[in-house]
Amino acid sequence: MPVASPSHRYAPGYILLMGTAAAVVVLAGLRAVSSIAGPFFLALVLTVAVSPLRNRLTGRGLPTLVAALIPLVVVLAGLVAMAVALALSAARLAALIPGYTEELTRNADEAIGLLTRFGVTPAEAQKFVSGFDLGRLLPLIQSFMNGLVGALSSVLLVVILLYGMSLDALGFGRALERLSDDRPELVAALREYAHGAYRYLMVTTVFGLIVAVLDVGVLAWLGVPAPLVWGLLSFITNYIPNVGFVIGLVPPALLAWLESGWADAVWVIVLYSVINFVLQSLVQPKYAGDTVGLSLTATLVSLVVWSLVIGPLGAILAVPLSALTLAIFVDPDPGKRWLRPLLSGR
Repeated sequence: MPVASPSHRYAPGYILLMGTAAAVVVLAGLRAVSSIAGPFFLALVLTVAVSPLRNRLTGRGLPTLVAALIPLVVVLAGLVAMAVALALSAARLAALIPGYTEELTRNADEAIGLLTRFGVTPAEAQKFVSGFDLGRLLPLIQSFMNGLVGALSSVLLVVILLYGMSLDALGFGRALERLSDDRPELVAALREYAHGAYRYLMVTTVFGLIVAVLDVGVLAWLGVPAPLVWGLLSFITNYIPNVGFVIGLVPPALLAWLESGWADAVWVIVLYSVINFVLQSLVQPKYAGDTVGLSLTATLVSLVVWSLVIGPLGAILAVPLSALTLAIFVDPDPGKRWLRPLLSGR
């Protein structure tokens, strides 16, 4: 008499419940060691991102050590450049914040006066305006950037992890070949993840640079202070799915309002929106395609979860990390493939 497989012994709801409980325990543990988990996941995603370069160097017959070190140097150069740019931008932002205290107070008073003219009592108007404390926004953005600087500044740990992963990656392909006969589903899922993650990261980086350059041009034309800072923020937030555009838009729009009034703020919002819609909603999907297989809801949940677990770096790595989780725990198991349509929305 055939024995039922474990996937047939339990209802799908029970499996989902137990999986969720296990995920909560694992994520809580990762959050407790976020100072190590963050650099580890960053090194892992970057190792995947430079895999085509490493494979090309290996295919040309270069020694193993050289094929591992060249991608490592490329990645480290990018990390150092990003950390320096973030540190300088955070310092520039810190210098900007005190200069707008008076303008924020004056605009808050004007808003209270406007509300009272519409019949709102002064106490209610004060309470309403205090709920939109714009004075906290710029420090919040600064804190976000400082958090990224801190994550990127774990240079020694990141270097060690990248070096180890770069060397191991050269033999990882051969290990997958040997494993393909016994675990074909797992091998196929990991290979599909590597291809999709590489394509996602490369396309997001290229279009992030284009968007950032255009945004800097718009802000410089409108005379918004520190356009390079906001261009860098726009580039970084391009990696944050769905809500990154809003995060990158609010600070320059606010500064344009404080500097020149509502007209320039509206121009910033309109031009940012046009650039974002054309490049990220119309053009970018033609090149990226559906590389991660996550629905909008699943993407937003991933963004919240990974941000809570490893901080600002989690917001940037949310999509690749969630795709990796699915490639390891869902895609190789025929008994769990019913989850895929729910998570992808397809």
